Amino acid sequence: SHRAYRFAARLEAAFGRSLSLSPRRGERPLLTNLYIDGLNLYHRAVKGTPHKWLDLRRLAEALFPRDTIQSIHYFTSRLITRPGKSRVREEGRQLRQNAYLRALESTPGLFVHYGAYLVVGEKPPIEKKTDVNLASRLIADGFRGAYEQAAVISKDTDFVGALRCVRDEVGLPVVIVNPDCIENEETPDELRESATRVVRIRKRHLAACQFPPVVYDGNGAISKPPEWE
Repeated sequence: SHRAYRFAARLEAAFGRSLSLSPRRGERPLLTNLYIDGLNLYHRAVKGTPHKWLDLRRLAEALFPRDTIQSIHYFTSRLITRPGKSRVREEGRQLRQNAYLRALESTPGLFVHYGAYLVVGEKPPIEKKTDVNLASRLIADGFRGAYEQAAVISKDTDFVGALRCVRDEVGLPVVIVNPDCIENEETPDELRESATRVVRIRKRHLAACQFPPVVYDGNGAISKPPEWE
């Protein structure tokens, strides 16, 4: 229950360490929102794999089979042309991303939130606003009672403060989902100690949670990019 999580937070404050509660048994499903760091998920879970056509609702349901997935918030930025790169190659990357974003936006209960890439001289573009957007939405939704449990898919320790705010100030369970599928890649201590518990994405989740080859939205068919086969 929420009281148990608040009690754990008070114990942590008293003893100076995180007390991660074990997964719930015999309790009712919790209304759960997922907050996904899109860039982190891409680089740690699907880059270089045949699993880029990832259905995030199916993934959420696989990770939290006992709970009710209420909404999924995906935070990303649209790709821009990188300095010094082939125009044809860059346009191909953008087209593939656009197809994937359309597929995501066709998913009931899924919302895409956009940041932006900043280009400074010849340096690689830097993604801006997405981390702040995710942390702000996570905290605001918690305070207004938009979920009973939150889950953040990221391995970025920049979210430590937001996780602790939800767990300790709002008094709601918040799960960190480590997207790194490499078995020996541990969850950073700061993240683990700031969350209620930790869940891992496994390769089997990625393989089982793909969109069909063709997805439909209000504008027609969206085909999986052939480069992702």
